[in-house]
Amino acid sequence: MIRASWRPLIAALFAFAVAAPAHAQNAPISVKIGILSDMSGPYADAYGPGSLTAAQLAVEDAKALFPNMAIEVVSADHLNKPDVAAGIARRWLDADGVDVIADMVNSAVGLAVQDIARERQKISIVAAGSSVLTGKSCSPTGMTWTMDTYTYAKAATTGTVRAGGDTWFFITADYAGGHALQADTSAFVRAAGGTVIGSVRHPVNTHDFASFLLAAQASHAKVIGLANVGNDMINTIKQANEFGITAGGQVIAVPIIYITDIHALGLKTAKGVRFGSPFYWDANDGTRAFSRRFFDKMKKMPTDSQAGVYTSLMHYFKAVNGAGTKDAEKVIGKMREIPINDFMTQNGKLRENGSVLRERTVYEVKTPGESKYDWDYLKVVQALSAEDAAPRPVAESECPFVTAK
Repeated sequence: MIRASWRPLIAALFAFAVAAPAHAQNAPISVKIGILSDMSGPYADAYGPGSLTAAQLAVEDAKALFPNMAIEVVSADHLNKPDVAAGIARRWLDADGVDVIADMVNSAVGLAVQDIARERQKISIVAAGSSVLTGKSCSPTGMTWTMDTYTYAKAATTGTVRAGGDTWFFITADYAGGHALQADTSAFVRAAGGTVIGSVRHPVNTHDFASFLLAAQASHAKVIGLANVGNDMINTIKQANEFGITAGGQVIAVPIIYITDIHALGLKTAKGVRFGSPFYWDANDGTRAFSRRFFDKMKKMPTDSQAGVYTSLMHYFKAVNGAGTKDAEKVIGKMREIPINDFMTQNGKLRENGSVLRERTVYEVKTPGESKYDWDYLKVVQALSAEDAAPRPVAESECPFVTAK
């Protein structure tokens, strides 16, 4: 049964291979991929070992499509420490022959590694979502493939202010990604006519959110926006329920939430949460085929970021094949030239500043009564076009190598 479910993905991969330029298939190319992730900390469930599994599935498929490529994958745990990540990145790029470093959840880690990769003219594919990565700190050899705080914030505020949620208070993770997520969401709140009346910041991997939630409750804001992810977000929502915050009429808005978070929370606690995402495992035949392969190995469905590791690497392998080289400048050029077409994205585009233009969907977490089978957690609220879901316009991104043109 599982084998049959692969058929849509195999068909798509066959079409993908046929579309790939043939001229480069004669020259053997060796490529080494480094998956640098949070393997043991608060983001390990949504990234970590699952991101490595997604990379291994991409390598498996790429070897079948492009037999001229010899592909190796290595991995490491950055421990959510930029200095640890920087040390690993330097060793990989300077001594171990790594060509691409991918994943890098935690924006501080992503910023550090993207800068190191840029200096060495190597490619970085960052899973962290701080819009600074494609803004002031952008890189000509870097990209943020799946997450973008600007876009996630845009989706999270859709309809909320218009429905009466016009005053907001933020509980924010105290690191670059949390700051960017709050800033981007706040901008959309104000643009819609709402007001941000306050915020508090908490350290990453906090267990007791009592003081932060009490501050939010005392603000009497209609909406409490969570600018955090992973275990921090899960703990905030759980404790907000314990404090009776939602029962008291305040709404919890979550710009970023993963399928694994919903699984951990349970539908009884997470029901009604709305968010935007480019991927859901049960969205179409292609997402289901990939996700079942992933589930066979991980015993859980993939997050959008883990699916993004797979799709970003497949696009990279296609570009290497098309360019006939692994030279970063030529491969990046080909990645921008070739439309992104896979189970997650149709006719997408890698833009000059490293952001990706693609469609997204606004989902709502189902109630327990609406869920009919395992991992049946989401329903579609609204489909957002590539234009509606677009990251910040490139001309406004403050990316120096783009604006300098």
